[in-house]
Amino acid sequence: MNAERKPVYDPQQLEPLLISRQHAGDVDGMIALFEPDAVIDRGGGRLLRGREAIRGYYVEIVASGRKFAVGEQQPALICGDLALTSTRLPDGDVTSEVARRQGDGSWLWVIDRYSVT
Repeated sequence: MNAERKPVYDPQQLEPLLISRQHAGDVDGMIALFEPDAVIDRGGGRLLRGREAIRGYYVEIVASGRKFAVGEQQPALICGDLALTSTRLPDGDVTSEVARRQGDGSWLWVIDRYSVT
């Protein structure tokens, strides 16, 4: 396992890793940040459920050349084995995500909502 694929032991690192892996075209690395049954809410009632659906979407994004924007990440709010993460994007949208601590102490996203504004 290379250094970029080590488990994430701080939920604050999920967002920066997703962006860096997306910019590098590393779809497998992006998918590795989500639990197998994770849900992404893309807005407008468009939900992606599970890693295969998420993979298909990220393959399309990487192929399009579109790059995720780097925003102002807020401190994670942690309660036991759950963490709420969020980022204000340059266009004013705010993302929100729920991560869950895994049995080995690492964190993976369970829910990702692209825009709460």
